Amino acid sequence: MQVATKAYGLIEVDPSQEIRFSQGLLGFAPYKRYVLLDAERPPFYWLQSVDEVCIAFIVISPFLFRPDYELTINNEELLEIGLSDPHKALVFSILTIPQGGGMTANLQGPLVINRDTRLGMQAVLSDPRWNIKHDVMAELQAERTKRDQPC
Repeated sequence: MQVATKAYGLIEVDPSQEIRFSQGLLGFAPYKRYVLLDAERPPFYWLQSVDEVCIAFIVISPFLFRPDYELTINNEELLEIGLSDPHKALVFSILTIPQGGGMTANLQGPLVINRDTRLGMQAVLSDPRWNIKHDVMAELQAERTKRDQPC
């Protein structure tokens, strides 16, 4: 299938790459069909709306910069996307990259995608450790510092 993308123009995408969010994403409820595309620079990805070229998000796995990241999500919500085994989930955080720098990640509203069914949801976590503007670079530096500490 052909998809008009914000980052790459019109591209051919395998239909199996389509992810459906039955509730849409927060603030973008009418848009339910997306594709997950590799960004030019790993470990980032594009989550591109299939139906609107201007709706695209840069996403990243939160576990890369917060290995202690935990999601507490109601089992009923997970069953809505056919997820009974958490190991079959892909988890992403939406990034905000303002023009002046200071990339932040939304850890309070992670995207959870069932690898098998390609159904997704945006969870809203109530854990006070996770907010909508985690400084990614500061978190990465803190992780490096922890790893470099002698035992």
